[in-house]
Amino acid sequence: MAVNVSDSVTEETMALRVVGALRDDIVTMTLKPGDVISESDIAGRYGVSRQPVREAFIRLAQQGLLLIRPKRATVVKKISPEGVRQSRFIRESIEVEIIRRVASHPGEAKAVLGELIAEQEAASSADDSRRFHTLDELFHRTLARLAGVEYAWQLIDDHKMQLDRVRYLTLGVSSSQVAIGEHKAIAAAVGAGDVAGAEAAMRAHLARAEVLLNQTISDHPDYFE
Repeated sequence: MAVNVSDSVTEETMALRVVGALRDDIVTMTLKPGDVISESDIAGRYGVSRQPVREAFIRLAQQGLLLIRPKRATVVKKISPEGVRQSRFIRESIEVEIIRRVASHPGEAKAVLGELIAEQEAASSADDSRRFHTLDELFHRTLARLAGVEYAWQLIDDHKMQLDRVRYLTLGVSSSQVAIGEHKAIAAAVGAGDVAGAEAAMRAHLARAEVLLNQTISDHPDYFE
């Protein structure tokens, strides 16, 4: 039977869009751990057929965000503390090498990072958690770009969903100000070409994930496995 290539491409594109939208809803707690979802409900929400939704469910299950139970409801998986810790390990292993590379050849980094931090401060002042989260991601992705290894950020992004859920639960003016201070320390060390200082600042920044995890488990025990 002949396959319509354009239809296949469209379904693949729609599946990727649904993956992105659902992942964002799960990370930002629009869909909470334990929430029940269905293909028909999600298809209606995003205005697509059930096929790309089915594909999206499979991909998100592989990423540890959904639990698909045959002949039973699909649910948003609870957060795995071990998954959070493994996400942090992967992220730190890669980002430490990224920051060492950027600090050894800072170039435009100081100016670029300074602009991003200014935008983060504006988002924090406006108490715009979603905007701050986006800018926080951009700060780290920009470091990978400055290091000439932007694909490395994609590897991190593919493995940090559990960590992102914890980070979003703890976002607020106080938390964002702490993160901004840490970003400033990273940027200052990079601008000075201080490789060891930049590495230490990055390790300290990423180590806060354990504190945030413990805080979130205490505040939202029902969200965790």
